[in-house]
Amino acid sequence: MSAAIQMKNEWIDICSTTDLVEYSGISAIINGQQIAIFYVPDAEPPVYALDNFCPSAKANVLARGIIGDVNGELVVASPIYKEHFSLATGQCMEKPLSVRVWPVSIQGDRVLVMA
Repeated sequence: MSAAIQMKNEWIDICSTTDLVEYSGISAIINGQQIAIFYVPDAEPPVYALDNFCPSAKANVLARGIIGDVNGELVVASPIYKEHFSLATGQCMEKPLSVRVWPVSIQGDRVLVMA
């Protein structure tokens, strides 16, 4: 079954764990929407998923952002305007903006996202 016709609240197999890049993001499409998946191997959990769409830049770029820490919060910095979005909550640290957080899980060698 194609990911484009999956029902809501189902785990969708996105990629292999070998496709992930440490301390970096990759993008995927679920039901026509781009998401950004981040792998931070020394964090708990080690994998996070957010919308890839940056609300300030109005572009799908968050997967290309830089992962860092702001006041103890694990974040991704948007590559365009450098705003920081929490990997855990999707909340922007500088403005009243947020992006959707997607539940993500690793099962065996597969990365799954709840859609």
